[in-house]
Amino acid sequence: MDSPQAFYALILSPTRELAIQIAEQVEALGSGIGARAAPLVGGVDMTAQAIALSRRPHVLVGTPGRVVDHLSNTKGFSLRNLKHLVLDEADRLLNMDFEAEIDAVLKAIPREGRRTQLFSATMTSKVAKLQRACLRDPVRVEAGNDKEGNGKYATVSTLRQQFSFVPARSKDAAAVAALTSDELGGCTSIIFSRTCDGARRLALLLRALGLGALPIHGQMSQPKRLAALSKFKAGERPILVATDVASRGLDIPHVDLVLNYDVPMNSKDYVHRVGRTARAGRAGRALTLVTQYDVEQFQKIEALTGTKMEAWAGSDAEAAELLAERVAEAGRLASAQMREADSKRGGNGGNGNGQDGKRKRRGGAVDDHDDDNGGVGDILGGRRKFMKKY
Repeated sequence: MDSPQAFYALILSPTRELAIQIAEQVEALGSGIGARAAPLVGGVDMTAQAIALSRRPHVLVGTPGRVVDHLSNTKGFSLRNLKHLVLDEADRLLNMDFEAEIDAVLKAIPREGRRTQLFSATMTSKVAKLQRACLRDPVRVEAGNDKEGNGKYATVSTLRQQFSFVPARSKDAAAVAALTSDELGGCTSIIFSRTCDGARRLALLLRALGLGALPIHGQMSQPKRLAALSKFKAGERPILVATDVASRGLDIPHVDLVLNYDVPMNSKDYVHRVGRTARAGRAGRALTLVTQYDVEQFQKIEALTGTKMEAWAGSDAEAAELLAERVAEAGRLASAQMREADSKRGGNGGNGNGQDGKRKRRGGAVDDHDDDNGGVGDILGGRRKFMKKY
C-alpha cells in the first residue's frame, strides 16, 4: 500500500459475528498472497482496533457504526483511497437503521475509481434504492438455488421443511419433546427465538432439563457472544438458542436442525434462518412451531418460498403432555434465574430483537449464558432420561 491510509477494500456487515467470520476468511483465502484483514466491530476496545489499523491491513471488515466511530475519532484513519466497497447482507443493513452510518461511509470514500458490490440473499426495495443511489451502470448477477426454477426465495432442495401445530401455552413442552425425540434427539441444533429475553429464558430452561444449550443475542457482551459461538462450532454444546443476530451469513458446519421456536415476523427472515442448515450440498431439517396466533404468518412464508411444508410426524401430543410438568418447573426456574441476574445488574435485561444496531441497550449485560456444569440438569434429569420411562 502507498500509505497507512491506503486501505484496499472495506466490507460492511450487519452483525459483529459475521464481520469477524468474513475477516477470518479473507485472511485464510488470501494467505498465499499475504493478505491481512482487520475487523472493526462494537463491543471491542477501539484502541486495540486503532493499533490494528496502524499495521496497514489490506481489507477492513466492520459493522457500520464502528467504522463511523473510527472515522470520527481515530487520528489518521481515512478511506479516501479505497478501491472496493462491499455491502454484505445489504437488505439487513438497510433494515437496521444503518442508513445514516452508510451515508457517512459513502461520503468518506472516493466517488471515482471505486468499485461497489452489494450482496444479499433476499432483495428488497431499499436495496434497489441504495443501488440507484450509489452505483453507476450496475450489473446484477442472480444465482438461483432451486433447479426446478421456483421462486427467487426458494430454499435448497436438500432441506426438509416441516411444521408442528401446537397451542401457544404448550410451545415449551413441544420444543423439548422435539429435541428429545427419537427422530431429532442428539441433533446439532440452532433454535431461533424472536427476542433476547426469549433466547435467554429458553436456553436456561433447556439447561435445567439437562440439554446443553447456549444463547447468543444482541444484549450479550461481544466476548460472551464469541465464546458461545465458538463452543457451538467446536461441538462442546449441541444447541444454540439465537435471535436473528445469528440468522445471516454465519457458516457453521454440521448444523442438523433449525428449530423455529418463534415464527419470524418477516417472511424473508425464515429463508435466512433455515439457511444455517443444508449448506454446501448437505442435507438438513427445519422444524417450525406454529401456534394458533401464527397461522397467517406461516402461510405467508409458504407462499414466499413456494413450499408446502409437511406436518412433522414425530410430534407426540401425549409425550408433550407428560413433559409439561417438568418443563413448566424448568421454565419457572429459568425465569427466576433471569430475574436474579437482572436485579444484580440493576437492569431488566431488555427485550430487544438481537440486532447489532446503533441504539443503546436497555438494562445491563447478562452473564447467565453458560456454566461448565450444564446448569441444574441434575435436579430435573439428564438429557432424554425423563423420556425413557414413557
